[in-house]
Amino acid sequence: MDWTNTLAPILGQAAYVSLSLAIFWFVFSLIIRRNDVADVAWGIGFIVYAIFFFTLGTSSERAVLLFFLISFWGTRLALHIGLRNRKKSEDSRYQKWRTEWGKWFLVRSFAQVYLLQGFLQLLIAAPIFVVAAFEQSPLGILDYCGILIWGTGFFFEAVGDYQLAQFIQNPKNKGKIMTCGLWSYTRHPNYFGEITQWLGIFVIAISSPFGWLAIISPLTISFLLLFVSGIPMLEKKYEGRSDFAEYKAKTNALIPWFSKKR
Repeated sequence: MDWTNTLAPILGQAAYVSLSLAIFWFVFSLIIRRNDVADVAWGIGFIVYAIFFFTLGTSSERAVLLFFLISFWGTRLALHIGLRNRKKSEDSRYQKWRTEWGKWFLVRSFAQVYLLQGFLQLLIAAPIFVVAAFEQSPLGILDYCGILIWGTGFFFEAVGDYQLAQFIQNPKNKGKIMTCGLWSYTRHPNYFGEITQWLGIFVIAISSPFGWLAIISPLTISFLLLFVSGIPMLEKKYEGRSDFAEYKAKTNALIPWFSKKR
C-alpha cells in the first residue's frame, strides 16, 4: 500500500481547512481587537479537523473514539481559556507584539500567530489524518492503553487548571506562586497533561496502517511546550525570584514526582 497516495488528498484538504481557520480567526481577532483569541482557537481547531475528516472519511470504531477524545479535550480547553480571559485585557504576550511589530502588525499577526498556529495544528493532528485515511481494524489492547494514557493526561491538565484557577481567585494568594495540589509534584501539570493526552492519541492511532506516521503529533507538542512557547516562556517571568528558585529546585519541571528534600 502506498501511503503517500492515500494520505495526499487528506493532507491537501487539511491544508485548505487550516488556511480557512487561520483567515476566520484573524478576521475575528480584528473585530474584537484581541489576538489572544488564538489561544481559544487552539482546541477548537482540532475539533474542526475531527468533525471534518471523520464525517467524510472512515466511520470505524477507532475514528469514533478519537473524535470523542479530541472533542472532549478541545471543548474543555477552549471553554477554560475563554472563561479565564473574558474579564481580562489581552494577554501581555500579544500586547507586546502589537508594540514591537508596529506598522507590520497585521501582516505579522496573520503569519506568525494564525498561519503558524495552523501549521502546528496540522502536525499535531496527524493521528486524525492517519485514522481517517485508512481502513481500520477493530479496537485492541493498544487502543485501551491509549485511552488510559489519555485519561491520565486529561486528569492532570483539567485538575491542574482548576487548582490554579482556584488559587488565583483567592486574594490572599496575590503575588504568590502556586506550589500545592498537583503543582507540588510538577511545575506544569497542565503541560504534562497535554503532552500525555496526545501521546495517548498516538498510541490509539498506531494500530492504523502506517500509524507510526502519527508520532509527529506527540513529538511536536512536546517540543513546543518544553522548548518554545510553554515552559521557557512562562518561567521567564519568574526569573530572579527567590521563592520560584526554591520551588524550581524542589519540583520537577514536567514529569510528576515527589518534591526533592532541601
